[in-house]
Amino acid sequence: MPFGIGTADMKHPALAQIEAYWEALRGDRLTPLRSEVDPRGIDRALEHAFILERIAPGVARFRLAGMHLNDLMGMEVRGMPVTAFIAPKARDQISDALEHVFEAPARARIRLTGSAPVGASKAEAEMVLLPLRSDLGDISRALGCLVSQRITGKPPHRFGIASVDLERLSDSDVEVPEYRQAASDEPAPAMQERQAPFASPHPAKNDAAKDTAGDGPDGARHLRLVHNRDD
Repeated sequence: MPFGIGTADMKHPALAQIEAYWEALRGDRLTPLRSEVDPRGIDRALEHAFILERIAPGVARFRLAGMHLNDLMGMEVRGMPVTAFIAPKARDQISDALEHVFEAPARARIRLTGSAPVGASKAEAEMVLLPLRSDLGDISRALGCLVSQRITGKPPHRFGIASVDLERLSDSDVEVPEYRQAASDEPAPAMQERQAPFASPHPAKNDAAKDTAGDGPDGARHLRLVHNRDD
């Protein structure tokens, strides 16, 4: 699917769903809580979605990541810094964007560009970073989404930065979107980092998802992290 002309005009449905879901969780607050994020609210975007943890100024690592990110890197990206997807010359830019996301806080929309064989169109990607508050009250997590097109060659794939659009957040003038998750008789479980990683929404096409994903008591897919640290 072609991308929009500007960073504020992202067209991929996965990006739209992630942003709409985050806005609905946010409500009239500055940011949502990490513990409120539920994979059932972003079911059509799971393979592109990820959760970041800030570990130092300008540095954030993947706590969870969808299969699309693993495919781009050619390996499991959980635990890697987000800069693993960025070409070395552009890493200062992504670090600056991360600092705005966590400190301002701000929403970041980033357009990425990759290399391509002679005569072919360059690879393109778009990323959105949306801040989350941890259970400790600090803004040290982010919900993100990465989509790409025209990817050729073998992984790992790394990108340069075409543009960065930062939007500083304010809780004084928040418009609550109409998008809401469907009501349920039971409370929806948040994405559990001690359970299964993000899996493809089409498990039949992804054998790895069958090995790593587990079903919760209500039949919803949960997420797992290999260590016992909680947010």
